[in-house]
Amino acid sequence: MSETNGTPATPADTSGPRPEPLRFFGTTWVEHDQGYTLRRIGVAVGSLAAAAAACLVLRFAYQGIAIAGTGSFVTVLVVVMFAVCSALAFRHTWDGFTKRPDPDRQASLRGLLTIGFVGSLLAYFFRSLFEAPGEKLHRQEYETARKRHVSRTTRRTGNPSKRKTKRNR
Repeated sequence: MSETNGTPATPADTSGPRPEPLRFFGTTWVEHDQGYTLRRIGVAVGSLAAAAAACLVLRFAYQGIAIAGTGSFVTVLVVVMFAVCSALAFRHTWDGFTKRPDPDRQASLRGLLTIGFVGSLLAYFFRSLFEAPGEKLHRQEYETARKRHVSRTTRRTGNPSKRKTKRNR
């Protein structure tokens, strides 16, 4: 057993592709074993609780702006900024569960995703209701790698010295 995430340790001498571990799930997503369902429930509850706590913090920030008396324009601007950034972060995070994100684009959107962290938490929550976040993408990649590995190993016909040679007639 691996000490870090409770998944079985994979022997180093096995041939073939190995599944990529997911955050909070390790490799339990492959067979849906070792508490996979409990982990999904935990991730869903945790991400929803974190989103609720984040909304509470944003409410305090809103109240601070209201107390400061900056005016309705600034208040509306801040609320719209957080709403738009959260919507964009939700969409970006949701898309990241089905296809690999572009690292350059990810780096350029880092600030926007930080401001819209509530959207990312909600995307994590909703995805964990159906599967481990990112499981679909990782499963597709793993199945493709397994098929490729099987096709490579079936092409091998055995010991070439034991093959029958064609006789000239």
